[in-house]
Amino acid sequence: MKSPIFLLLFAVATACHAQAQAPQTPMPGQILVTGTLADEAGKAAVLARLRELYGAERVVDQIAIGNVAVPANWNGYVHKLIAPNLKLISRGQITVDGNNVSVRGEVANEAQRQQIASDIATSLNPTYIFNNGLRVRAAEAEQGLLDAALDKRIIEFDSGKVSITPAGLAILDEMAAAMLRLRGRKVEVIGHTDDTGLRASNVALSQARAEAVRAYLASKGVAADSVLVSGQGPDRPVASNATADGRARNRRIEFRIAQ
Repeated sequence: MKSPIFLLLFAVATACHAQAQAPQTPMPGQILVTGTLADEAGKAAVLARLRELYGAERVVDQIAIGNVAVPANWNGYVHKLIAPNLKLISRGQITVDGNNVSVRGEVANEAQRQQIASDIATSLNPTYIFNNGLRVRAAEAEQGLLDAALDKRIIEFDSGKVSITPAGLAILDEMAAAMLRLRGRKVEVIGHTDDTGLRASNVALSQARAEAVRAYLASKGVAADSVLVSGQGPDRPVASNATADGRARNRRIEFRIAQ
């Protein structure tokens, strides 16, 4: 899975009735900082903090100096906003306009979205207005939907066979409902086994079980061409094969959003 290109547009806007210059779109990997500040000292502090966080070669300075009014301790609050967790945001923008702060962009999951918003809000005093425009990246949100539907449960098969147990079918009914909400997004169904027996036999069994899952999902309305299947056999264990519990955990079906 490729990491998204990091595009953070950091817009330090004018404060209190001054007009900010129109922000430009940064090039891939750049941290573009633009707007108008009251003095060179404030500008130097912002740039130093950004360069410390992201590296000097990535920061593009487009800050102007002008006759702008700022709230008390404004520079200090801006400095607090430039925190390490901003590096979790891709394709983002922060705007600081007087005592109005807004952040937008993409993060990996809902926990990150809430944590970044909480950190920003608690770094400001009550006179500041904060707007959280962060969103969870689509693939991660869709994967979260699948993970929630499976809920760490194991889809069981009859021993040594490709036939799915009634309990396993009940789980697949829930998975089908979740997948139908993905509106045709391709999902990879991956079969896994423990390491008992020959590897070649286990790989073949895991492949056949993944195909059985696809067939059942298709019977529930999930388009067969939206489901990719693969069998990994014993090659990707999630627990030790030395115990019965570990082997049971390794015999599983995994659902992943296809990249």
